[in-house]
Amino acid sequence: MQALFIGHTYIDVTLLCDSIPTGDNKTVAQDYAVSFGGNAVTAAFACAKLGHIPDLIANVADDWLGRMFLDMARAYQIRVHPRHVKRSSLSFVLPNNTKRAIIRARDDKFFHPFPNLDLDGCRVLHLDGHQGDAALHYAKICQQNGILTSLDGGGLRGNLDALLDLIDVAIVAERLCEQMKLSPQQMLEYLNGKGCKIGGVTQGERGLYWYDERGEVSTLPALPVPKEKVIDTSGAGDIFHGAYVASYLAAPEKGFATHFRFARAAAAYKITRLGNEAGLPTQADVAAIMQEYAA
Repeated sequence: MQALFIGHTYIDVTLLCDSIPTGDNKTVAQDYAVSFGGNAVTAAFACAKLGHIPDLIANVADDWLGRMFLDMARAYQIRVHPRHVKRSSLSFVLPNNTKRAIIRARDDKFFHPFPNLDLDGCRVLHLDGHQGDAALHYAKICQQNGILTSLDGGGLRGNLDALLDLIDVAIVAERLCEQMKLSPQQMLEYLNGKGCKIGGVTQGERGLYWYDERGEVSTLPALPVPKEKVIDTSGAGDIFHGAYVASYLAAPEKGFATHFRFARAAAAYKITRLGNEAGLPTQADVAAIMQEYAA
């Protein structure tokens, strides 16, 4: 095991359409995609596509959507350690220019406790705050053993404050700032106060506002992808996380400015594709994006 991801699995149905019907109306979508979904889950697939295959603790149901997900994981050689639930979780994603609306149905009532895994060889733990019991358990083990811990703070969850005490790299969304009534600057101060060695706030097309290993605060601008090329921004942040984990695994001696620049290019690739799977870049894709926007 070189990396462990823990998160909540969805099957995403992404529909590209001009309007959302109401009442007794109908519409025909211009295009659609069916893929895996979920923050840390999508990040795990991104990491695998970039050449660093992780293990994944995720919810799995014995239904046709659950079997579809396991087929997807096998295709990427991801070893899934399931926490069984009654029904699979489902998302309908509706891209709208640089925004997206999401309708979710979720089952997180686990039948059993989380699996106890041997972390021998593990170098990174990536979490999204779901499965709070498992997240805290493995974050404590990783901190004790010098394994890098990473958090995608997409929203406020009950165990966030305790979890952040165990996190090395905390990259959160603006939504979390809003929920906690903190400005981005105040959020960085909060993350630094919790002991996070690297902290940042993702701001969509405005890039990443973050502090580095020395505590220096700066902004990493988003790459200037032309608006007419933007198809689906959903999942871009998840791929950003998976890509910086992959970059760290490839070159842990490099600073996170390097890892985040790599991840920025991966996210830029994603927003030009419909659905999470189509938006997973290869190493060559990331290199091409970095070259295209080198100026």
